Amino acid sequence: MEIGIDKLSFFTSDLYLPMADLANARNEDPNKYLIGIGQSKQAVIRNSQDAVTLAANAAMKIVDDEERTKIDLVLFGTESGVDNSKSAAIYLQSLLKINSAASGVELKQACFGLTAGIQLAMGYIALHPDRRVLLVGSDIARYGINTLGEKTQGGGAVAMIMSANPRILEIGTQSTHLTRDIMDFWRPLNRDEALVDGQYSSEEFIQFFKETFNQYLESQDETIDDFDALIFHLPYTKMGLKALRAVLENVDNLSVKERLLDKFEDSRRLNREVGNLYTGSLYLSLISLLTAGTLKDGANIGLFSYGSGAEGEFFTGKVVAGYEKMINKNSVKFLENRQAISVSEYERIYRSFLKPQTDDVKTDFKNDPAPFVFKGQENQKRIYDQNNENIN
Repeated sequence: MEIGIDKLSFFTSDLYLPMADLANARNEDPNKYLIGIGQSKQAVIRNSQDAVTLAANAAMKIVDDEERTKIDLVLFGTESGVDNSKSAAIYLQSLLKINSAASGVELKQACFGLTAGIQLAMGYIALHPDRRVLLVGSDIARYGINTLGEKTQGGGAVAMIMSANPRILEIGTQSTHLTRDIMDFWRPLNRDEALVDGQYSSEEFIQFFKETFNQYLESQDETIDDFDALIFHLPYTKMGLKALRAVLENVDNLSVKERLLDKFEDSRRLNREVGNLYTGSLYLSLISLLTAGTLKDGANIGLFSYGSGAEGEFFTGKVVAGYEKMINKNSVKFLENRQAISVSEYERIYRSFLKPQTDDVKTDFKNDPAPFVFKGQENQKRIYDQNNENIN
């Protein structure tokens, strides 16, 4: 029995900041952003969006009435949780009107949460072949205005439904994993902005990839030639290119190098336009690769997931024949209709985000065109709603 991704979707804000504008405002060479880290645009998340609403807006694209009755497990990967006790999966289940018999949990390990969910879903479906699992990775990357990490901000959500006999990607049963207790990136409980040792984190990312990838090749008696594409978690797109080059330097076959570099460019296309998604980043790389339309049926994809702190995992997926019917270029066409905003407007929105407090607060939800919105806080309870005219 094959298990994997049957449906796949993505959502981000309708607003973005051109990276060249941010570079100019910070007295930097724009090419340091456009080429140096490989980013063109950065999603600017409204204060009426949070991890829950971003997830709901992504998942609503693939959860119809039939799915609402069949889904019986919701796995929510995030490091932007909205409550220290209540799972974001419960909010999501309610907003999407998924049947109340379904269970749900929130998974946290930096950017690794959604990948952990995939492994849990694999086991669950193996035991219950007729069941369907909804998984989401939803985050808002915040480092602070005029900080070193500012240029690697972003946000959004990826949602997927996993099942037996999937129609997009069959997930391989073998993977290699590495966990080490390191302080390359963390966010103390009193902060809504991350702390990061950028150079150290980049070095560890590459090392984790090399170790898990080489362990996989050795354990499965395979070579890099066996892969049609290698894709990555991308906190910024140049990071994945550095990791790929670290293993390509030992490859003599020029056609293999060209193939993997070409497919990597396909996989980072959307990440360049959005910025850092944290838990959803690797899977936006997958969406980008699939919607590029350059893969053949049965293509073998290697996926590297990394969550600072740190966990890394390398696993594989096989593209299912006819996947284009389930995910195509139209599924990300909404990105073309986003609105560019100024640096000053980005800074205003950034500062308007709700901070931990006891007062009642309203967000600017009336200006948000998204189907699901976060309206604010009343009696320290988060209030969610939907723009009915935008709900399918």
